[in-house]
Amino acid sequence: MISPKSFQTQIQTALENENLQAALDTNAAKRAAARQIAIQSLDQDWETLRQQAHASRAATIGNLDAILKQFSAKAQENGWVIHRAENAQQSLEIILEIARLNQAKLVAKSKTMVSEEIGLNHALERAGIKVVETDLGEYIVQLRNERPAHITTPAVHLRRADVAQTFFEKLGLPLTEDVEVLTGAARQVLRQVFLEADIGLSGVNFGVAETGGICLVTNEGNGRMVTTLPRVHIALMGIERLVPTLDDLGLMLTLLPRASTGQKLTVYTTLINQPRRPGEADGPAERHLILIDNGRTALKNSPLAESLYCIRCGACLNACPVFREIGGHAYVGDHGQATTYPGPIGSIVSPGLFGQPEFGHLARASSLCGACKDACPVDINLPKLLLRVRAGEVQVESIHPKPNTPATINIGLRGFTWMVKVPALFRFAQQLAGLFSQVIEPRSSWLRLPGFTGWGYSKDLPKPARQTFHQRWASLEKNLPAAVQNNQPVKAFLNQADHSINKPEPAVILVSQFAAALTAVGGSISFCHSQDLCSRILALIQDRQGDEILAWEDFHFPAGLLEGLRQAGIRITNDQDTSIRIGLTGAAAAIAETGTLVIPAGPGKSNLPSLTTELHLVVLRVGDIHPNLKEVLRLPEMRTASTVALITGPSRTADIELTLTIGVHGPREVHVFCFEE
Repeated sequence: MISPKSFQTQIQTALENENLQAALDTNAAKRAAARQIAIQSLDQDWETLRQQAHASRAATIGNLDAILKQFSAKAQENGWVIHRAENAQQSLEIILEIARLNQAKLVAKSKTMVSEEIGLNHALERAGIKVVETDLGEYIVQLRNERPAHITTPAVHLRRADVAQTFFEKLGLPLTEDVEVLTGAARQVLRQVFLEADIGLSGVNFGVAETGGICLVTNEGNGRMVTTLPRVHIALMGIERLVPTLDDLGLMLTLLPRASTGQKLTVYTTLINQPRRPGEADGPAERHLILIDNGRTALKNSPLAESLYCIRCGACLNACPVFREIGGHAYVGDHGQATTYPGPIGSIVSPGLFGQPEFGHLARASSLCGACKDACPVDINLPKLLLRVRAGEVQVESIHPKPNTPATINIGLRGFTWMVKVPALFRFAQQLAGLFSQVIEPRSSWLRLPGFTGWGYSKDLPKPARQTFHQRWASLEKNLPAAVQNNQPVKAFLNQADHSINKPEPAVILVSQFAAALTAVGGSISFCHSQDLCSRILALIQDRQGDEILAWEDFHFPAGLLEGLRQAGIRITNDQDTSIRIGLTGAAAAIAETGTLVIPAGPGKSNLPSLTTELHLVVLRVGDIHPNLKEVLRLPEMRTASTVALITGPSRTADIELTLTIGVHGPREVHVFCFEE
């Protein structure tokens, strides 16, 4: 029998931490509200999309070897250097060898849970290589020498006062609880890390088999920074993080941000197909992709294979009533080892990847209420998998599974099973339990069982009722109206009026929808004709007291635009000057549904104007607005460009007490000039 004493200690500590309880309550409430609004914004049925995603993930995991082979071959053809790692140690050896060959001293790291899984930071530090987390939440917990407390919100356990004290002690920032000031301090420090790093290291949200590219989703802009500015990029990918096609990717991107953060689309959805091409101004010349197994193949061949469908949105953590009480740091192994993955999915993945003897007891940190399954955007049957872990059904070779159920619970369940088979005995036991609970705890509505039962550590049970359900129903039934007793249907009428509507032209609808969506995510828009474009852009630059801009080259804009700005005294540069405040780019397309701009890299199309500036100006033709993500992902640029950034509003974060803050690593403002020829 597992004796999870350290687990129980962590639980008790979490329950007694008032700051943690307040932080977790805020997270659960805000995430639930945002998720509901985002789901309601869909023009498709959420449940239908979940079932489609479930089928897609099931087909992918069921045919994983073939899809992985297709992806690897295509990625290598694109210029990626492909590495395979069977376990954590091999992963670390590959990364350290790449660092050695490039004489790396500083690694800028974007958020990646698989790097936590393999213990990457400690390995780099032991090798004398400085590694800096650049996601704001990850940076905060790194400064505190802690591990992430949540899959998507690493600092969910902290209040702003905690962050203020950390920045005071580690960065010398005067004590302040102003979230914008705290975020600005991190921006300033981390900007130098991006510029000086020898290697940028990221995770992978999805690998696309048909294109051989990867997709990375972030809100702050750090993901684009680490995959653009350093000369070498290393991407870490669990082998299950694949989708067969761009259509499958579109489905996942429709669900992931809505389930995770309540957004229609993350601010930066970046498709990376290749290293920097000849003629391109920026981007790593060298991209490495490390495909990590680390137990995933064994998990695929086990009764827990469905857990590999997970797309790491964190929705099950936000919905779980147990996680809401104990937080991510309470999920530890039998000997106190931290697990990378907390919450309902972590309670399955941890024993599946790292062993049931060490982590099997985590599956008991669940009420089996089903909230996690309802929240999962790919409809993983998490309660079923949790029960399998409890029953010891973790490895396929386990012919006789060894449940990790405490002996006292086993005895109690056998007795309960015998009792419920005899209705009269069960009714008598119900009445006896009700009377007993009233005697021992008359003033409480809850009943705490002794610790030796296995339920007494931190679980309170509702006090049994004095009357059974059948007794109460019999009493209630006597007073029901005759119509209800006779099961008479209630007639309802819905009057529908036929209104005559003047339908606007499709182009007008798209422009209007795009403008509304862009404004909703904090962007702004101006409409004009092509002959007025220069004067409108000039007016905004002058309003921001600017006299120089970082821009794409002339031939990517309407004829005469940049020359007109030059004649008005605006200095325009295509150099890699990261100190310039204003950037100007075009857009290959836009998405009306989400307010998203599609910005591909290419010769004469530097990433920096849309990445390192404070104000990003975008020139967009009316005819390039498309209705939805699905259509945009079918554009040729999605396959042919070395990288494509889908930008949905200004850079943002909510990593400090879920307080929305605009302008982290990317631009604070995005202004679109939508024009007709």
